[in-house]
Amino acid sequence: MMLILEEYFKNYPARRKVAEFLFENGLSVKNGKIYLRNVEVPISELARVIGVNRKIVYHTIEYIEKTYPLKLIFERLNPLPSLIDVAPLMGWEVLEIELEKEGYLRGFSEALGLLSENGVPVMEVFSRNLHEEPTKLYIVIDGTLPVEVFMKVKEMEGFRKLILHTPEKDKEKYVCNYCEVKYCPKRVLIERLESTP
Repeated sequence: MMLILEEYFKNYPARRKVAEFLFENGLSVKNGKIYLRNVEVPISELARVIGVNRKIVYHTIEYIEKTYPLKLIFERLNPLPSLIDVAPLMGWEVLEIELEKEGYLRGFSEALGLLSENGVPVMEVFSRNLHEEPTKLYIVIDGTLPVEVFMKVKEMEGFRKLILHTPEKDKEKYVCNYCEVKYCPKRVLIERLESTP
């Protein structure tokens, strides 16, 4: 999608900034207005958030509506609700797995297979594999990821990075240099073993 925006907005950097914001947030353009689902978004507020003046937003809307391929895309946009940000508040964990682009499909299926084999209840799966961005897979699970599954995820083919977001209150205590996680199951396991009489 970003390649399409780059092509159509290459001579209009400010308009491209607006178009990218609309696309990334799932805001649609219809009848000269911008909508979040069926709710009209005020142009002045949108301009303030994006950091452009209102004229740029109006010119972007006009340009999108008179450019048929853009019109087709932007009139169908909708935001995708996700549990990713609220999961830790609900007591769930979120696996944020970065994969190599070439190994995306294999890594995607392998990650879900690992969770299924180990009886880890999956609440939501969200993934992005866009050309210009890192390939990421977000999996919201109900409960705590078992340490052995955590270690297997890190051994997957095409694996690059894993960040585990958890509801732990004292996250700082669990951050370690072993891996880039918000909460480290390996360190927690070691601490539990050390504290067990």
